[in-house]
Amino acid sequence: MTPVSLEGKTLGKYRILEPLGRGGMAQVYRAYHPQLDRYVAIKVLRSDLMQEEEFLGRFKREAKAVAALRHPNIVQVFDFDFDVEDDLYYMVMELMEGDTLRAYLSSCRARGRQFDPGEMVRILLDVLQGLAYAHHEGIVHRDIKPANILLTRSGQAVVSDFGIAQIVGGTQYTASGALMGTFSYMSPEQGLEGRADVRSDIYSLGIVLYEMLTGRPPFDADTPLAILMKHLNDPLPLPRSIDPAIPEAFERVVLKALAKRPESRYQNATEMIEALQEAAGQAGVELPERIALADLQPLTAPPMPVGVFSGTARQGIVDAGFAQDDTDVSLEPRLPETHDAPSITSGLTFFPKLKTRGARIGATVLGTVIIMVLVNLGIVMLLGITRIPLYEYAWPVELLLVGIGLGLLTAELSSHVLLFVLMTLLGNGILLSYYSLTSNWEHWSFLWPIEPLMVIAAIIITIWAAMQGEQARRLVRVIGIALTAVAATAIPIVIGLGILRGILTVFF
Repeated sequence: MTPVSLEGKTLGKYRILEPLGRGGMAQVYRAYHPQLDRYVAIKVLRSDLMQEEEFLGRFKREAKAVAALRHPNIVQVFDFDFDVEDDLYYMVMELMEGDTLRAYLSSCRARGRQFDPGEMVRILLDVLQGLAYAHHEGIVHRDIKPANILLTRSGQAVVSDFGIAQIVGGTQYTASGALMGTFSYMSPEQGLEGRADVRSDIYSLGIVLYEMLTGRPPFDADTPLAILMKHLNDPLPLPRSIDPAIPEAFERVVLKALAKRPESRYQNATEMIEALQEAAGQAGVELPERIALADLQPLTAPPMPVGVFSGTARQGIVDAGFAQDDTDVSLEPRLPETHDAPSITSGLTFFPKLKTRGARIGATVLGTVIIMVLVNLGIVMLLGITRIPLYEYAWPVELLLVGIGLGLLTAELSSHVLLFVLMTLLGNGILLSYYSLTSNWEHWSFLWPIEPLMVIAAIIITIWAAMQGEQARRLVRVIGIALTAVAATAIPIVIGLGILRGILTVFF
């Protein structure tokens, strides 16, 4: 673990002066470079997150790329290094004077005031200029959020923490296997698959725009995973439904930036820049050349260096928690066992009164077992009453009973794998029903090609369902429900035809 405090120590050429804040991945310190007579911010990455064998190579490769970024809208990274004595990886950045967008949004909420449209667009354009440059250099931020956007005293918006998620987490995950990024601002593909490209940054910035327009992010829930599920499945609450005064042109920009499918969003930062400028023109919004910092003050105290605060200045911060809003790489403390994630889609569930998915799955399994027992007992009773050898049809009936349970689970879990298994199993159940009811088992000799054809059809349908984007999970649920109904209908038909065949055999 990183030491509790490095205050007073020396890391390479830098003398640590005081802590400025900490987050899930790092602790930030104010430091001094005596040779250059320059104050800097040093972010010390937590050593317990660096356990992957390939981390050192990735650190050197990614750090070199991030340190090479030179743009007025990106916080300059001066150095990355490794301290052998304390076993620490750290990065050295310019010490910015200004405030975070998160702090200013908090100030607006506390005052009950709206974000000035011109200032809003200017901030977003500055951020997009920085992103466009970084994306061109092959660097994806992966964690765009208000806490990583600094509003400087010189009137610019500057993006910080470029590359940290990539350096710590590699291409997809952290050393502990947790997803990188902040869930309220994370794109669906980043949350679902762990992959991120330039369009993921566009989505995250779209969330920032939504919050600037409405005063809150679009999705909120009790747990990070529940928030992620809302990004994946819930429709976006329209900004104008929250505040009808929001210009329609800005709402259109939000809707495109927050499309759940990456190919439906702006494909790069330049496209979003052009869309924002056009929207501002349509809304009659005049764009300032620079951000007017006179309006960007905390609720208390006169103007002071912020972005990173030190000494007694920290006492005057209204939103002092912003320094701790780093990427959280550990879900475990925030996901109590008693809170399951919400169902993948709403509306289609067999046990709506059960609040957790675990309870619904348990009820589905228990219900399937009860149905199987009751049906088998019913067949035994009919066997005793009619003396008809219904056991001849036991195999297809058992397969269809299993199909009912599998169909219910497929619908509840929206699982493509279960859907494939379900279709294959029901196909075999129907074939066995034919063989047993007709006693034409020898027909297998020419009907066997149906088996591989069923498997191929199941694969095609499963792949097709998976490619339906936002509707994929709902489609799987609908198919699962339909196949459950087929299995439930087939069982009494098979038993009824078996009884009819037995009666006809007796009399004819």
